[in-house]
Amino acid sequence: MEDVLGRVLVVDDDEVIRQLIAVNLTLEGFEVETATDGQDCLDRVAAVRPDVITLDVMMPRLDGWMTATKLRADEATRHIKIMMVTARAQEDDKKRGLGIGVDAYLTKPFDPAELIDAVHELAMAARTAPA
Repeated sequence: MEDVLGRVLVVDDDEVIRQLIAVNLTLEGFEVETATDGQDCLDRVAAVRPDVITLDVMMPRLDGWMTATKLRADEATRHIKIMMVTARAQEDDKKRGLGIGVDAYLTKPFDPAELIDAVHELAMAARTAPA
């Protein structure tokens, strides 16, 4: 089996969107795991060891902002590339994401090709970054 392009953890409370992202990335050659919300993401991130996490903002239990903040605060996960995938497209939201240390921002509804390109870039950066 050839090397996968990278491992992605897709986090969204909407099953349709979660599956849409997962299928598109899987077809492209990524290894994909999914989580249903921020808490599920944090519970599984150590086992999954993703290169990239796509993260919805509006989720129950733990929203995307808090999840990203916790990922960045933890030595074990701060290197993981984070892409927010959200309907919240206001400039304030993007600034908040940058302040937390989010690597990319994609607004819903999104073009699957745009999603794939962004994840590709982040996965390449993750794999070439010094550990």
